[in-house]
Amino acid sequence: MPISSSPAAAGFKGTSATAATRLDHWLASRLQRTIAAAGVGVELWDGWCADGVKNRAGDLLIRDRGALLGLILNPDFEFGEMYSAGRLGIRGDFIRVLENLSRLSVEAPLSLRERLALLTVGTNGLFDARRNIHHHYDIGNDFYELWLDSNLVYTCAYYPNPAATLEEAQVAKLDLVCRKLALQPGDRVADVGCGWGALALHMARHYGAQVTAFNISREQIDYARARAVREGLADRVEFVEDDYRNVSGRFDVFASIGMLEHVGRRNFSELAAVVRRTLDRRTGRGLLHFIGRDRPRPLNGWTRRRIFPGAYVPTLGQVFAEVLEPACQNAVDVENLRLHYARTLRHWRERFERAEPKVRARFDDAFVRAWRLYLAGSECAFTTGWLQLFQVVFAPVDRQLHWTRSEVYGSPVSAG
Repeated sequence: MPISSSPAAAGFKGTSATAATRLDHWLASRLQRTIAAAGVGVELWDGWCADGVKNRAGDLLIRDRGALLGLILNPDFEFGEMYSAGRLGIRGDFIRVLENLSRLSVEAPLSLRERLALLTVGTNGLFDARRNIHHHYDIGNDFYELWLDSNLVYTCAYYPNPAATLEEAQVAKLDLVCRKLALQPGDRVADVGCGWGALALHMARHYGAQVTAFNISREQIDYARARAVREGLADRVEFVEDDYRNVSGRFDVFASIGMLEHVGRRNFSELAAVVRRTLDRRTGRGLLHFIGRDRPRPLNGWTRRRIFPGAYVPTLGQVFAEVLEPACQNAVDVENLRLHYARTLRHWRERFERAEPKVRARFDDAFVRAWRLYLAGSECAFTTGWLQLFQVVFAPVDRQLHWTRSEVYGSPVSAG
């Protein structure tokens, strides 16, 4: 059942007390021309509709003059801001509208604002990194428990078949990572940016690894430590509340699942230095699992401000040149799981919608709208190729992990 933003298709009465003027109509027509190819119409608060839409997927319902100006002057930020505030509605199939707009964005050249954003990507120092992670991940484990899988895995799942459930797909992803790394009993593993600990615990339980897991989210670390004790794995998994830059020791395996996006491009050299000094030259291998792009582009302005402050989504070329090469590592396997992430996000979004009353009771309407847009917009970004999901396996230049991929794509561990 498609999600429809209120008001419903039966009618729209705007909230602005000011009647739309000829200038408002002209501005709306200008906005309409920029998105007409997406099949998305523009309707103002007085019911006036711009012309020029074919194969209509839905309409943007603009509820006041400020929202109209914002969408024209800075759509990258104001679309999310106005939708969250209830000053912009979407009539029709919510996902189809967002997907069509996303396809339009994929083909658009870099704007001046985006070019400037690429030049001013934050450094994500130790203080900033902790503040940014706190903003997103420390809003309550009970919130994430409402819509993530039972293991609280908040990264792209791997669907071995189209009918797999989210629970099955997340376990399959954890196991796929272990098999790609050729994990062996006794391996010393650094799990950097470990989330709620699912991968570290999976590595210890099913592969006999000795894992040291790092994270700067206090709520996630507390949860992971309690789970390790509860499941009898505290002697094989140590959860450390610390930044990746402070990782020390010597490891056979370096795993980073969904953390690279939070590092910031200016800090790639620091990540490379960590890999180089901690990964055993003789036995070492690693895996980077990260959201990426096909060409350099900043993260959407609203997402960067409201959802993931400090985040930067790199290209494969940037990761190869600025992380793996300085770390003296060779990429031995690269896979794009883009459509798996689109499906993961669809499952998250559907669960979030079912949990909406509980989310609204704890937060407010603006929070619900913001997270609905974030989950749905991210789903569409992966569906259309606006974003990619890369898994890169690496090792020192003289190491060979697998002869063929048939050694990797075996039968995954059961989710039961």
